[in-house]
Amino acid sequence: QVQLVESGGGSVQAGGSLRLSCVASGYGYSSNYMSWFRQDPGKERVGVAATDRGGSNTYYADPVKGRFTISQNNAKNTNTVYLQMNSLKPEDTAMYYCAATLYGGAWYEPKYFYWGQGTQVVVSS
Repeated sequence: QVQLVESGGGSVQAGGSLRLSCVASGYGYSSNYMSWFRQDPGKERVGVAATDRGGSNTYYADPVKGRFTISQNNAKNTNTVYLQMNSLKPEDTAMYYCAATLYGGAWYEPKYFYWGQGTQVVVSS
């Protein structure tokens, strides 16, 4: 059974930084994409960044380009994906979710088999 466990959320002031981590584990686990999404209460979950298997390609939503960096560290049966968030803005406040294994559509669509429980990010002005 694949499990995704996120960590690293918290509260920071505008201009600050946070680093989110997501550990994906499970027997025989491998993924085509690992991604980060965020969601505000009452709104749809939106893609923030994604990386393909091996990390050769990365993708970012326009609002975070130049500020966020996604990276990964792959080991036997465990994949860890990071989201380094710099120059944070109040509008970055949201619940952030890790997702793995896209089953259809583009990376920024919430069509993934596996999801983490979420980690809260709050950016104050």
